[in-house]
Amino acid sequence: MLTDFQRKVLRILYNYKGGRRRLPTLHEMTVKTGKHKPDVMAALEALIANRYIHWEDKSDTANIVILEGWEREEDKPQIERKPQGPNNTDYWTQY
Repeated sequence: MLTDFQRKVLRILYNYKGGRRRLPTLHEMTVKTGKHKPDVMAALEALIANRYIHWEDKSDTANIVILEGWEREEDKPQIERKPQGPNNTDYWTQY
């Protein structure tokens, strides 16, 4: 499961690639996230460890390969839904 910041970094990478046809620089990542370079690098390392991105030559962010652009379904936290009781919409929907 990704943290909110890691998910944000992944979405920035994915959207930059789709919209600008290039990946953001580290400086652009710090501007977009509002975090410092070590925090962004830690998020990128976590994305590598979780196999969302592949980044072999770490001299430039242009070498990042996005493997998955969004969080996997099995990694998302499951929200418990309460069974809903009868509601009074019958009056309005059935004539």
